[in-house]
Amino acid sequence: MGKKIATVVTNLFEDVEFTSPKEALTNAGHQVITIEKKAGNTVTGKKGETTITIDKGIEDVSPEEFDALLIPGGFSPDQLRSDDRFLAFTKAFADAKKPIFSICHGPQLLINAEVVKGKKMTAVKQVGVDLKNAGALFEDSEVVEDESGIISSRTPKDLPAFNKAIVNALAD
Repeated sequence: MGKKIATVVTNLFEDVEFTSPKEALTNAGHQVITIEKKAGNTVTGKKGETTITIDKGIEDVSPEEFDALLIPGGFSPDQLRSDDRFLAFTKAFADAKKPIFSICHGPQLLINAEVVKGKKMTAVKQVGVDLKNAGALFEDSEVVEDESGIISSRTPKDLPAFNKAIVNALAD
């Protein structure tokens, strides 16, 4: 039985950090729902290779509707973390111990949602410092799985391992 994955994303996301996990999740039978400020908005990746028409606005969704959360990297998480609605949405997944999949700059959203303290995590090098400062247990590995359900990865080169880990986490 496929699961519903909420994906919070806005302009300047890292193209492949959305397209590759989405493809892996979809191929495994899951549904990936994109969420931004407003349904129908069009957002573009920072490389300009990927354009997404947003499925749902943040006001139109509830964390209870979803089985997991995907946070692609790029400049998208930095923009989303200034919006309290996205912080509350993200925190609800952590509080419910639902799987959260975060890559590259994705943890910026988790840091601002104040859900990383004591969690084993990784990220792109420059965000690793922010994770440490926020109380996370930073580990420089291609994929780090915390018992809370957070699965994190560093960069696009880690996508094969990240994709395998997130698909396995959703296997019944």
